[in-house]
Amino acid sequence: MKAVRYHRYGDSDVLVHEEVDRPVAGAGQVVVKVAATSFNPVDATLRSGALREVFPLTLPHVPGIDVAGVVAEVGADVTGWREGDAVVAFLPMTADGAAAEHVAVPAGVLAAAPRTVDLPDAAALPATGLTAWQALFEHAGLEEGRTILVNGAGGAVGGYAVQLAREAGAVVTATASARSAGRIRSHGVHRVIDYTAGPVTEAVGERFDVVLNLVPTSPEETAALVGLVADGGILVSATTPAPEDATRGVRTAQVFARSDAAQLSELVARVDAGRLRIEVADRRPLADLAAVHDAAAAGRLPGKTVLVP
Repeated sequence: MKAVRYHRYGDSDVLVHEEVDRPVAGAGQVVVKVAATSFNPVDATLRSGALREVFPLTLPHVPGIDVAGVVAEVGADVTGWREGDAVVAFLPMTADGAAAEHVAVPAGVLAAAPRTVDLPDAAALPATGLTAWQALFEHAGLEEGRTILVNGAGGAVGGYAVQLAREAGAVVTATASARSAGRIRSHGVHRVIDYTAGPVTEAVGERFDVVLNLVPTSPEETAALVGLVADGGILVSATTPAPEDATRGVRTAQVFARSDAAQLSELVARVDAGRLRIEVADRRPLADLAAVHDAAAAGRLPGKTVLVP
């Protein structure tokens, strides 16, 4: 089968589209015929070697932590899944990923794929959807009537966070560029702030029960975001760690998304019920993966990109 792998850490030129052995389902695993994977920024960080101490990889490594596809083989000790089932999953960071025609997947991370979207597009849901869910509900404890600022709502995680927060009954303010402002407004947010027009902290003019930061920020910018949290509130960051403000009872947390089949199934149910929209900006052949990494590094990706073998 064909897969993209890297045999050493480095820039995008280490990504090689090559022939490899098809995986076999071990105990507790299924083999999924891949309909698509998607690009996530962590893919590039892992490829660079910057996370090798936290997520040690066995090289050569196949990237791609998101998968949508169809079960092609069921291993021993697997129940609940059979050949032909359409599935999605957020894969383990250190295992070979879904930038391939087939991938071996622990059965425990699988969820049934949405029925209402094209299967390749479903690969845009797992990692980013789970990041948004866990940030809002596990870390921030978001509830109806609370106010929230989503800093970086134009990205993939931000798009899901805005939708989930509105569904929960929160009052949502979002930062986005003019390019994505219309899409964010379509989710029913209270206010959209154009972060390109000046410092967000100066444009907001209020404090929030929850601030969700999805943008890499300097120490000064991060401290300013903490200043936007109401007394007793919380800042949750998917990027830069933030200092707490004990004098005002402001807590901070950093979200590191994990695979959770039950939560992913809930996200899928919301997609099928029309309550959560999967947004895919581009669909590319898997052989273009190195070019996608380059475009991401240059800030030229149009949005969430899925890659099809």
